[in-house]
This record gives sequence, C-alpha cells and structure tokens, in this order.
Amino acid sequence: MIKDVNKIVLAYSGGLDTSVILKWLQQEYNCEVVTFTADLGQKEEIEPARAKATSAGVKEIFIEDLREEFVRDYVFPMFRANAIYEGEYLLGTSIARPLIAKRLVEIAHQTGSNTISHGATGKGNDQVRFELGAYAINPDIKVIAPWREWDLLSREKLLKFAESNNIPVEMKHKQGGSPYSMDANLLHISYEGRHLEDPKSAPEESMWRWTSSPQDAPDEAEEITIGYDMGDPVSLDGKMLPPHEILEKLNELGGKHGIGRLDLVENRYVGMKARGCYETPGGSILLKAHRAIESLTLDREVAHLKDELMPRYASIIYNGYWWSPERLAMQALIDHTQLNVKGWVKLSFYKGNITVLGRDSDTSLFDPEIATFEDDDGAFDHKDAAGFIKLNALRLRIANKRNNS
Repeated sequence: MIKDVNKIVLAYSGGLDTSVILKWLQQEYNCEVVTFTADLGQKEEIEPARAKATSAGVKEIFIEDLREEFVRDYVFPMFRANAIYEGEYLLGTSIARPLIAKRLVEIAHQTGSNTISHGATGKGNDQVRFELGAYAINPDIKVIAPWREWDLLSREKLLKFAESNNIPVEMKHKQGGSPYSMDANLLHISYEGRHLEDPKSAPEESMWRWTSSPQDAPDEAEEITIGYDMGDPVSLDGKMLPPHEILEKLNELGGKHGIGRLDLVENRYVGMKARGCYETPGGSILLKAHRAIESLTLDREVAHLKDELMPRYASIIYNGYWWSPERLAMQALIDHTQLNVKGWVKLSFYKGNITVLGRDSDTSLFDPEIATFEDDDGAFDHKDAAGFIKLNALRLRIANKRNNS
C-alpha cells in the first residue's frame, strides 16, 4: 500500500469497476476520496456519476465537459503529424489519457490531495499512460492502482464486493454486461476482451455501435468540403465550427457510410500482443483530408521527413509519453511544418470508402505551368534531366564496374 495518503482523487465513471474502487479506497486508506468524471464525448450520460458519488459519501465531486479542449489540444496536434501506430491504429484511447492525467493532478492540487487513483489494470497500457503523465506534471504525486493491489480480479468478485457493501449494481452488470471491454471518446470507440480474445474469431456485426456495415451503408455517395488553417480543420462546407463539433459531424457522416472500422492485433507497451477492434470514423476522414492538403502545401523533403518521424511520434503517444521532452520537441517541428497547410479538401464517402475529389490552397506549391504535359513555354528544360540522371547514376555505375571486374 501507498503510505502517507491524505486524500485521493479518483478517475471515476460511476460504472461497476470505479464504484467498487471508490468504496475500496475509502476502506483501505481510510481517507476522503474526491471523484473526477470527464466528458470526452463518450456519448454516455455522465451526470448520474454525481448521484452515485454522493450516495457513496463523496463531498467533492468534479464533472467536467472537456470535449473542446480534448480535440483542440490533443487530437488535432496529433493529426498534424498524421500519426498511426503500427500502420493502422489512430490512437483513440492513447490520446485521451494525457488530458485525464493532467486534470487528476490539477484537481489534486486544487483540493489539497497528494494522491490520485485510476481503474486501469496491470496488464494494460493505460496504467502506464496515466502514471507517466501524472509524474511528468507533478513528480511528487502518489498513485494508487487498485488492480495492482487487490484480489478482486474477476467480475464475480467485483459483484460480490458490491453486494456486500451495498453498492448499487445495474441489471446489465448482474447479467454479465457487454461481452466486451469498451472505451469511447470523441475520436473513437474500442472493443477488447471476451469473444475478441481469439484472433481467429471475427467480430460480431452487433458489436459495432458507431458505424453502419459498408454493405448496409447508403447506396448514394455523400460529399463534404473541409477547410484547413495551419494544419487544423476549421470549417465544414464553408461553415466555421469549433474543433469538437467538426469531429462530431465527421463521426456522424463517417458512421453513416461505414467508414473507420478496424480489427487489429497490436503490440502493447507492457510486452504482450492484444487484439482490439476500433471505430474511428471522423479520425479516418481527417487523416485522409490532412494528407491531401499537405500534398499541395508541403515541400517534398519536409513531407518525407514528417513521414519518417511519424512512427516514432505515434509510439511516443501510444506508450504514454505525451508530456515527454522528445514529444514536445517533435511537436514543435511538426507545428512549424503546418504554417502553410491551409486551404480546402473535397471528399466523397461511399460504403466504407473515402475518396478525395479535389483540393486547393492559396499556399500551394503545385505549379500547373511546370507540371503540365503540354508546352510549358520553357518553364522546364527537358535537356537538364540528362545531366541530372547521369549524376545520380554515377554511384550505381561505379558499383557495377567494381562488382563485375
């Protein structure tokens, strides 16, 4: 057990796990517990958490709408880098943890607490993300991770503890609840566990909550134009919108057209492989659109440098190092590359597919007079290519002569 705990700030959803954790903390540490519930766009009622916390004797309850901050300061900076982990995962769970960790530490300071607590398990990535973030912001903070301390390591034990401590349990939990462990925010919803623990088993169609099956999606395509400024989306079809509303709208459109499903076996930071399924409709659209506007506005070598750095940047976020000096340094470089990434991208959605229909920018590096296959009036001297090719072939010719001598 952690020593010298005076008050604990708990990341609290009001579900079975965190309700049990709340009571367990009160019993084991015999101190006041503060609850913090964040609305990150998970599409669930969070206000009931207040009544549950109150009934458990909690005096200080924090329930906050963080949707705009989440998208503006976390999701959008990540998308400036076109970040994808292991070639496919758009980091929906990973990017939410730094903000939650920051608010836990800030609320601890505000309430005079020296300790925070979370409900992440000892096998997962989230424990690493929460705690690395917390220590980066406050090196002296204490962290309690009940799943690494208690013996309530099954749903049956959790339900028995809840019953013996008069913790209200919803009928769905008593009946086993969802067959999956789910996490949702404005960027995505994830599914793990139970049926999905066998990589050979296909996910059931009934599992997907945000997206239509591509086969059942509308038979007519739908188009939208996304406006960009300094690398971030700022408008849809010419209408300026705050960041979280843009992502909400794109989630709706992408979900309608069956966009953004992913079934992935990924490598967790703690060392094991895990199978997860994800729905990231709006994020999938943003990645396609951002790369399209960058194709016009980024210098070739800058674009290629970004692509080289991206896997490292994505791993940094996946592994929980959002607040690390290396991520901050990379972010400064990435943000500098976005100064002229502005303009618009027109997209079409159809049965799980995203198609770029057009793009334009006042800061475009595309010069039609040079790129044309027609007469360019001397803008490009074709004869120059001969010397260019010979110079670049020189090392190849030398190597060939050596190898065949």
